[in-house]
Amino acid sequence: MSKAHRGSGIREQLNHGRGTCPVCKRTQIKIPYEHDVNGKKIHICKQCRAALAHGKMQDALASIS
Repeated sequence: MSKAHRGSGIREQLNHGRGTCPVCKRTQIKIPYEHDVNGKKIHICKQCRAALAHGKMQDALASIS
């Protein structure tokens, strides 16, 4: 089976969906997930999204706003 359409949703985005995560400060990582911080939407990486869902990294998130 062909895998031509894998990742096609991020091909149109700037830098193919890559950038610097504002929570963990990793560079050139995919940041496709939106998170709401004080009414402002930020894009975060997969690892930070999972950590925030489990109640971790709240102090790093507070430093952003």
